[in-house]
Amino acid sequence: MVAVVLGTGLMGAGMARSLLRAGLEVVVWNRRADKARPLAEAGARVAEDPASAVGDADVVITMLFDADSTAEVMAEALPAVPKGATWLQCATVGLDGAERLAALAAEHGVDLVDAPVLGTRQPAEQGRLTALAAAPEALRERVRPVLDAVASRVVWAGERPGDGQRLKLVANSWVLSITAATAQAVALARGLGVAPGAFLEAISGGPVDSAYAQTKGRAMVDGDFTPSFGVDGAAKDSALIVEAMGAAGTDDRLMRVLHDHYRAAYRGTPEDMAAVVRAFGS
Repeated sequence: MVAVVLGTGLMGAGMARSLLRAGLEVVVWNRRADKARPLAEAGARVAEDPASAVGDADVVITMLFDADSTAEVMAEALPAVPKGATWLQCATVGLDGAERLAALAAEHGVDLVDAPVLGTRQPAEQGRLTALAAAPEALRERVRPVLDAVASRVVWAGERPGDGQRLKLVANSWVLSITAATAQAVALARGLGVAPGAFLEAISGGPVDSAYAQTKGRAMVDGDFTPSFGVDGAAKDSALIVEAMGAAGTDDRLMRVLHDHYRAAYRGTPEDMAAVVRAFGS
């Protein structure tokens, strides 16, 4: 099987390495070629452009930043996708984005599997993501070797394009909330003259603890914002969640505040979402 990865940033590069470990033939492309070239050493073929990347594809995986970038790249790639190949769309693009990409796939006669992934850079590199996928039963077997390589779990959210995005936005609403709540506690501890590490110790192993709070909290305490889940992505995803809440008719006030905090924390350079602690005055 030939798997093509379009977008080799934080997540896409790790997914490509997981595909290579699984024995698949892997072709990669990235808008910035320097982010794709290191994968050649691991055995991937680096393509010069999206159209040449997909010429022999069985599965085309997109892991780009948002719906606009995905649509732009796939508008170039889709005319070159072989008949019978499947598009596995793994980025978080929201509800409107999912409809837009589904229409683009239908226009070119390419089957689409909506499969955003839950996880950060390390799980991507380890092949331990959780795929939140949606596709008719007939398409699921086609992408199973790819999903088995990049994910330790696959949760099938439905059959419609967009069902995976719906579940991803629900899950990310929790991820963004718990990260911001951890940042609030770390900032408050500092403001009150309490060692922030004492907060993490206090919740450790108890009913309110979580691995995510410990990981992101430690990054906040140490001031280590090496990107694993970018703060720019957190700002983008929180905006998508606000839009989804409007469509669902649920109260969006908390998520609007979180969006403002993630957006305020972004300084135009690659940093982890743990940098949101700055928006709380820490």
